[in-house]
Order: sequence, then C-alpha cells, then structure tokens
Amino acid sequence: MKVLVTGHLGYIGTVLTPLLREAGHDVVGLDSDLYRRCTFGGELPDVPTIAKDVRDVTVDDLDGFDAVLHLAGLSNDPLGDLDPSLTEQINGVASVRLAELSREAGVARYVFSSSCSNYGAAGDDLLDETSAFNPVTPYGRSKVFAEAGIAKFASDGFTPVFLRNATAYGMSPRLRFDLVVNNLVAWAFTTGQVYLKSDGSAWRPLVHVEDISRAFLAVLEAPRADVHMQAFNVGRSAENLRIREVAEIVRDVVPGTKLVFAEGASADKRCYRVDCEKLPRAVPAFRPEWTVRRGAEELHRAYVAHGLELSEFEGPRFQRVAHIRQLLKDGHLDARLRVTSGTTAS
Repeated sequence: MKVLVTGHLGYIGTVLTPLLREAGHDVVGLDSDLYRRCTFGGELPDVPTIAKDVRDVTVDDLDGFDAVLHLAGLSNDPLGDLDPSLTEQINGVASVRLAELSREAGVARYVFSSSCSNYGAAGDDLLDETSAFNPVTPYGRSKVFAEAGIAKFASDGFTPVFLRNATAYGMSPRLRFDLVVNNLVAWAFTTGQVYLKSDGSAWRPLVHVEDISRAFLAVLEAPRADVHMQAFNVGRSAENLRIREVAEIVRDVVPGTKLVFAEGASADKRCYRVDCEKLPRAVPAFRPEWTVRRGAEELHRAYVAHGLELSEFEGPRFQRVAHIRQLLKDGHLDARLRVTSGTTAS
C-alpha cells in the first residue's frame, strides 16, 4: 500500500516508518520537523517527505494514498497545557480536517493516533473501549474531540480506526524524556535516585513504542470489516501499573539506586487502568512483545552507551514543552507554533 505517515519524524514515527517499509509498504512522511534538534541516536527514516505543518495539508497532498496514519500533533499533557487553544486546533480541528480531505482524495483507511488519556480520571476500574470519557487535560480533550469529528466521515469507502495508545516508553531516534518510564530510568542513571514527582499511587497503562508501531501496522493490514470505525486500546492489560511500581522496577534495573519522592509529592489526577484485549482478539496479527522491565533495561543500556548526563535530559533538547519554549524564545516559532519566515528550527 501507499501510506502517508504524518509526524513520521517524531517519537513514534521514527520507529513506525521503518517497520512499515520492512513490511513492504510504500511510505511517504509529512512533518514540519520541529524536533530536528532532538535526535538522540540511530538513523532517521529515509523516505520521501512533505515538509508541511499538518494544519496546511491540501487535498492534493493526499492524492494517490491508500491510507493515512495520523501521528502529528502536540504530543502530551504538559505540551497541551502550553496553549490549550492551539492544542484544540492542532490535535483536534486539524485532525478532523485531515480526515475530511483524506476521504475527498479517495484514501480508504485513516488510522488516528488517539490516547488512553481520553479516559482521564477513572480510578481503579478497568476500562474498555466502551467506557465513558473523562479527560482532565487539554490534550485528552483534543483527542476526544478528534475521534468524534473523524467518525462522522466514515463510509463504505472510508474507514477510520482509532488507536488509543497507553503511555508510551522505550527507545526511539527522537527520544522523549517527558515520558514516565524514560524519565525515571534517566533520573536513576544520572543521579542514583528514582525520583517521583507524585506520590506514585496513580494507575497508568504502559506500552512500548515498538508495540504501538506494531498496532498501526496490524490495523493497516487488517481486513476492513475487522477494524472499520473501531477504537482499540493499545497496550497489554498486564502492564497497568501504579507509578510507584514502575519506580520500583527501575530501582531494580539500575544498580545502586534508591526511590526518592519530591517534597510535597501528591496524587496525580490522571489515574486510569485499561483493558487491552480487544485489539489482539480483533486483529490476531497484533501481539505486543514488551514489558516495562524489559523496556527499562533497554533504556538503561542506551543511556550507558550514550553517556547521558542530568543536564541533557532535564534541558530543552528532549523535553517537548521545554523544546517548544526554546524555539519560541529563539524566534524560530511564532505564537501559533508556526516556523517563522526565513528561519529554520535547526
């Protein structure tokens, strides 16, 4: 299939794109590459690229594609809080518009990178895809808005699929340290402390970036009847962990470390557990392979090989919201997060 991946130069996209090519798909990327300063290591995908903000896509950009895998957007809760109206426009309105243009261009399948953040503050109950939404952040609300808007375009010739990813972790050429497992392993390696900024009581479903990528490939290739207008939680049900449990795994993986709580640490209002059994039942080709422990070991090896330092991972290079603030400060982006005329983010 000829596949367009939006956000192919981001944290997930740089893992997903090579996987699609290995499976024999003809892949084109679309990305404004705001994070070009953020390469941690490894090769970036070498595919034809449409260098464009997702808000500016035209129907001509989409001509000839069999599928669109839509990853591009503001990628997490803190970044969503930077400007909630921009989060709504980029993650919500632009995603719906892209679906409408995709249908107009004759694209048959549209796979949207949604989030388990849709469930928000849900407590201890195990949630499946029919559970009520209760998003507590602009990021979560933008994903709920996008799902509802995209669904309106479903037809015999246009199949939306919604992948509600659990909290990601794991190595990527465009590594992020603002993800809980990645962050805790980095703190442990660089300081000897597994540093928790909350009391660790909140539940969080967790999934490796490679398993997210496998989910996209699986639903892309699945028979239409198995995925049409379906939402799927992406992860493993056994990998719903309390944040304190994640910290204890990291403490065990990184030698000589101890668990430390920030002064005044309190409960995180983002607390939810999800049932992830629907996707492997509907699409047997999808089989997640990673556990948090194995992922922590992978990250630790990478940090050792890189010689990671505290100032590096706590600075603006690998923290998405801090990086955007730096680009704004440097004049590379305007207030609407568009690259300013005559500049690049390099």
